[in-house]
Amino acid sequence: MSSRLNESVVEHAALDWLNGLGYEVLSGLAIAPVEPAAERADYKQVFLFDRLQTKLEDLNPKIPQEGLQEALRKIRLISHPTLIENNRAFHRLLVEGVDVEFRNADGQIVHDKVWLIDFANPEANEFLAVNQFTVEEAHFNRRADVVVFINGIPLAVLELKNIADEQATIRKAFDQFQTYKAQIPSLFNSNALLVIS
Repeated sequence: MSSRLNESVVEHAALDWLNGLGYEVLSGLAIAPVEPAAERADYKQVFLFDRLQTKLEDLNPKIPQEGLQEALRKIRLISHPTLIENNRAFHRLLVEGVDVEFRNADGQIVHDKVWLIDFANPEANEFLAVNQFTVEEAHFNRRADVVVFINGIPLAVLELKNIADEQATIRKAFDQFQTYKAQIPSLFNSNALLVIS
């Protein structure tokens, strides 16, 4: 049995499950920066900004491009001394909306909010699961098993282990997350859920 069961089988089972829930499933290799279907400028970029831009336009039809671009700038500029502070700042934007300022057609300054996710109508959001998602930060290069995106925002990371391998313990998966958080913290700035299996 152990020869048939490996980490890849567990990963594909997780992706099949997410696909059954309505998630689009893509390979990290297919959307890598060097590929024709690239969705990232480089491996340092963890958000899928084209997807996010499209969803911001859909979810916030009354906000002009000026306001949407300000929201994207605020997301990109989150930079606190610690990962936990970055995560809290992003979580605040996620649940409270991003405050923006723009001029309306009459030239008046308008204050409004840009919503990153439609919590009232979940079906209005875009759900994507990407396996083998490579991230480079500082001099580290790491590959997450599965990253779950909502509207191009990486909100969940799954670390999957081969249950047939006695050395692949939950503790090792937990330790791997600790390493990832230390070495590629940008992947976790927007993180809402870590899954170990």
